[in-house]
Amino acid sequence: MIRHPASAGFFIWMKTTILQCSLEWEDKRSNIEHLSELLKQTERDTDLVVLPEMFTTAFSMNPAALAESIDGPTVMWMKEVASSGSFAICGSIIIAEEKNFYNRLLFVTPDGDVACYDKRHLHSMSGEQNAYNRGYKQVVYSYKEFNFNLQICYDLRFPVWSRNRGDSDVIIYSANWPEVRINVWKSLLVARAIENQCYVIGANRVGTNPDGTSYSGDSLIVGPKGEIMATGESGRESLISAELSREALDKYRSEMPVWRDADSFTIHL
Repeated sequence: MIRHPASAGFFIWMKTTILQCSLEWEDKRSNIEHLSELLKQTERDTDLVVLPEMFTTAFSMNPAALAESIDGPTVMWMKEVASSGSFAICGSIIIAEEKNFYNRLLFVTPDGDVACYDKRHLHSMSGEQNAYNRGYKQVVYSYKEFNFNLQICYDLRFPVWSRNRGDSDVIIYSANWPEVRINVWKSLLVARAIENQCYVIGANRVGTNPDGTSYSGDSLIVGPKGEIMATGESGRESLISAELSREALDKYRSEMPVWRDADSFTIHL
């Protein structure tokens, strides 16, 4: 979305919408149908829709039965939704590739381009490392004047992996973050925004899994100063939207150039 102000020049904005939804356990058909209905409520000027982690299955450790290929029905659905809605759509699903399984975040544009990020930090307390292969590549994807750093859930706890090296404007966290640790979720989303001078989008789910794990949502869109721009209603499905300003981000970074004093480092994979 490019807005023309009364004065000369352009203001570049991107309207982002988080779809904070409930998920049915390991029921791909039901979840896709439900998401399709919720997506009808998105506003026509939305540029990007962000979905929770494993949005077709919930946070399952059963990839052998649930995984799809990168050319499978869910990716095709994402392409159709993006094309018909004229917005990009982002969320993670279970992908099978060369006999390996990945918790993969997909960023799909209206013209059919697909950027992929495989979750680096696998949640050992849930046994995720036994079911999935970890990713070894940071992914920053450029779309509509913004650079998106793609991340998944547990990655949020590891600030070095999220660090902005001058290549990120927005960090996306697609998550199934349990209610019992929701204060950590909200605090770290704000911290990642402040330390990286980036917008941060945290898309979480609501509902309860068969094992009793509950999710309250509390999705957030955070500005580069740590300001809360939009938040999801705790415990309820919500569509959360905010407009990200390219000019406001650049202005803040120029006025407070803390990036000039950052430490250099190397990540050993």
